[in-house]
Amino acid sequence: MAMSDRLLKGWYEGHPALLLLRPLEAMYRRVVERKRARFLAGEGQIYRAPVPVVVVGNITVGGTGKTPLILWLIEHCRRSGLRVGVVSRGYGAKPPHLPWRVEAGHSAETAGDEPLLIVQRCGVPLMIDPDRSRAVEALLASEPLDLILSDDGLQHYRLARDLELVLIDAARGLGNRRCLPAGPLREPVERLQSVDALLYNGAPRDRDDGFAFSLQPTALVNLQTGERRPVDHFAKGQAVHAVAGIGNPQRFFNTLETLHWRPIPHAFADHAPYSAEVLNFTPSLPLVMTEKDAVKCRAFAQPDWWYLAVDALPSPAFVAWFDAQLLRLLPTRHLP
Repeated sequence: MAMSDRLLKGWYEGHPALLLLRPLEAMYRRVVERKRARFLAGEGQIYRAPVPVVVVGNITVGGTGKTPLILWLIEHCRRSGLRVGVVSRGYGAKPPHLPWRVEAGHSAETAGDEPLLIVQRCGVPLMIDPDRSRAVEALLASEPLDLILSDDGLQHYRLARDLELVLIDAARGLGNRRCLPAGPLREPVERLQSVDALLYNGAPRDRDDGFAFSLQPTALVNLQTGERRPVDHFAKGQAVHAVAGIGNPQRFFNTLETLHWRPIPHAFADHAPYSAEVLNFTPSLPLVMTEKDAVKCRAFAQPDWWYLAVDALPSPAFVAWFDAQLLRLLPTRHLP
């Protein structure tokens, strides 16, 4: 088991050795608390965009479903007639320069897997740059927009924000509720008291402290042809090779089990690169991966390789709450 996997297991299941990391945790907490205090005091260079900025982030290491929720937010805002753009750090991307406007024809190596997925799925204007303030400025200079969504960036305090949405995995929660490296938190748990909304991925219903949302499988999409098939395309009990290079691979494997398939799990590191050789599994079976993995594998995909398309389904209460926020942030727009 890799060191990162052992740490993850300890954060969520407990391990006495984590006590040795408490001094490092204390140092980390001081750094992040001072960083936020400077932001609240208005110190340093903080960029405020001329349009509302909505940050979609988390305080835990690992996947919580940000990308599907951002896709839902894009389409929901568009249905209200809003021109929406997205900024992202572009983790792992190697563009010729920064900031970089991501186009659907770019490679995942150039654009980053998550930004490329978002652009290929819905064609939204999207700019990557670790300096998200610079990304927002460049995006607004390229075309008129009404609203900016920041993919992650909760801790990027050089960018002023009008709304903070924080996602939490309902099954795993906050682990041992300690900060890095003694726990999975990027910021102290008290930070959640200052955000605008909490969304619990996988919660069966809204909670007293936040909204529920789920990820709904919608189709199997063939990597070679783009053909879409219903999620009952495979018979019940079908064995498949399951590939997931995301923050929480087990959630993907569990989803395949709910579809009554028999996944043979192949977990990779988040944002892992792939090759035909790495994915040459035996026995020969259909291969099903996440959409995020698929953007890196189309060039060498085999005929029976598929990705599972999923859509975020937020609770009706969240939809109503978010619509009220749009009316507050954009009072001059005639929203339906």
